[in-house]
Amino acid sequence: MKVSKDAARTASRIFRLCSPDGRVDEAKMRSAIALIVERKPRDYRAILHSLHRLIRIDAESRQALVESAADLDTASRVRVEKSLADRYGEGLTYSYKTTPELLGGVRIRIGDDVLDGSVKSRLDRLVNTF
Repeated sequence: MKVSKDAARTASRIFRLCSPDGRVDEAKMRSAIALIVERKPRDYRAILHSLHRLIRIDAESRQALVESAADLDTASRVRVEKSLADRYGEGLTYSYKTTPELLGGVRIRIGDDVLDGSVKSRLDRLVNTF
């Protein structure tokens, strides 16, 4: 759906108002969406579409996928979680996945950010340099 600049700007303003401390306040967001649906301002569908996109991006930026070649022990998980909390702040949710193709090391995805310290990526970079 193509969204006008005014609708995107309005959705962004609503999103900022509903997340005063950097986290979306669900009660405020629900009441804002209810008001939009009730009053149906000009281009309200585009505003709702933009709001949905902003909420999805915010939720994805709070989910961390940690991939490793072998299962991480508890101490390693605690170390990874502490490091990511220092960098991205509290409130991340973590999911762990074993990916043997990495050969070693860890790859972490948080939203659009990828922190890749795997042996596979290092080998791929080495191959590309030759």
